[in-house]
Amino acid sequence: MISYGEALQQLLAAAEPLPAQNLPVDQAEGRVLAAAITSTQALPPFDNSAMDGFALRAGGDVVPAGSIFDVQGWQAAGDVAAEGGQGAWEIMTGARMPSGLDSVVPVEQVDVVEAQNGRPLRIRLREALKPGQHVRLRGQDVEDGEEVLAATTTLDINALTLLHAIGAANVQVQPQPKVAVIATGKELVSDAAQALESGQIRDSNRPYLVRRLQAAGADVVWQGVVGDDTAAFDNVLDVALAAGAKVLISTGAVSQGRYDFIPDALRARGAQIIFHKVAIRPGKPLLFARLPNGVLYFGLPGNPISAAVGQRFFVEPVLRRLLGLPEEPALQLPLQADVRKPAGLRMHARARVELDAAGQLSVRVLSGQESFRLKTMLKANAWAVLEGEGDLAAAGSRVRVQGWGHRDPVQLAQQESP
Repeated sequence: MISYGEALQQLLAAAEPLPAQNLPVDQAEGRVLAAAITSTQALPPFDNSAMDGFALRAGGDVVPAGSIFDVQGWQAAGDVAAEGGQGAWEIMTGARMPSGLDSVVPVEQVDVVEAQNGRPLRIRLREALKPGQHVRLRGQDVEDGEEVLAATTTLDINALTLLHAIGAANVQVQPQPKVAVIATGKELVSDAAQALESGQIRDSNRPYLVRRLQAAGADVVWQGVVGDDTAAFDNVLDVALAAGAKVLISTGAVSQGRYDFIPDALRARGAQIIFHKVAIRPGKPLLFARLPNGVLYFGLPGNPISAAVGQRFFVEPVLRRLLGLPEEPALQLPLQADVRKPAGLRMHARARVELDAAGQLSVRVLSGQESFRLKTMLKANAWAVLEGEGDLAAAGSRVRVQGWGHRDPVQLAQQESP
């Protein structure tokens, strides 16, 4: 049995970032940038009006209220550049500023002194005009040649909006790691409508893992259930590999019982067992191996929370590595109360990060930490990691706190009254 730190080193040593691929921006949501994005244009691309009103030339001076101007022309959004001259131009929001004009007075701050066919011909200022007011300058948001997104940025809606605005049609992104999920056990029932017979349970691990892996940035290319049979397991592995999986994840059959066949089945295929059993709770029997073709294999225990811990703290660091992401950051928060832990083991506890009335953050380890309990997950908004040789994590001591997934920020909750 090895420590979590040793296991993590071996995991990361076995994984290398994948070669980048080029994608159209409209297909890149949720993907990780492989290279920084530098804008090839300014944003805004030209000086334009922030208001409906009249464009004027202030020349750096305040234009006093009562000033009268002849209206030289009209400029709407989408109109080409125009020469401003010395008078005023009626202008719409977003319209390009006529050259030589540098300020805009809102329409509600002028009186129309003379008009023809509904068009203003002469205006008077109701209020003084400050130089440069209500004008959005070229490059005020993004300069031409500016780096707007760094490599390893995950492309969310906000990032994609900016890319569209600067005319970035394609981006270099990290490929999504191709993953397969295999649930083992003759007792598993996947059809939710099927009545359970004696000894049967629902297959909940597989759908959980599939959704968590997708949220973590993986492409789940195959998923399925297999009984406690080596020949059937070998067939399923062949199908998953044929689907292109480069990371295989199974649940169950990795402990030391009569039906825990996976370690021997992998060895029979020529796999190298890199480690089997880690000093953690829950999920100690976890297995990590490499198949002869270089495919990585995670054998997670079958209890639901053991499988969730294996996915979160073993599979996800490898996915981050394959995606070219840096080491995951974590919070250090004080415990609200004493927590008993297994001596000498790193404990991954379902927890709740809470904000008290004074604006201070702390973490509460929830009751019901047994590895079969699913309901505790409903109240949890984070994982608390309890380390150290002793069997007690004392109230007030700071512990590592991580989001439910490596791309999920820790959510905050109001502290409950005692």
